[in-house]
Amino acid sequence: QVQLVESGGGLVQAGGSLRLSCAASGRTISADAMGWFRQAPGKERTFVSSINWSGGSAYYADSVKGRFTISRDNARNTVYLQMNSLKPEDTAVYFCAASRNYIRPDAAWTYDYWGQGTQVTVSS
Repeated sequence: QVQLVESGGGLVQAGGSLRLSCAASGRTISADAMGWFRQAPGKERTFVSSINWSGGSAYYADSVKGRFTISRDNARNTVYLQMNSLKPEDTAVYFCAASRNYIRPDAAWTYDYWGQGTQVTVSS
């Protein structure tokens, strides 16, 4: 079992930046692909970004390409999401997730473990 805890969310003005962290415990995540998803009020959970086990390959939703960067530090058992040029439409609860199979990086069903989420609010 692995436990995932997100942090780094908060309130920021449009154009600002935040860095989310996802700390894993229980076992190493160095062999897991990791993903970030988000869920806005009244909407479905959607894919944001994912990264393979080594950090050598990453995927991004079109809506965040060029603004968000995913990275990982396997020595710290932590994954990050650097979010720049934030927009009000980025407001959501952000979740990190871990996957051993990584069949579909952008599909929620690919991921076996989920954190509780961290709120990101972007004001206009």
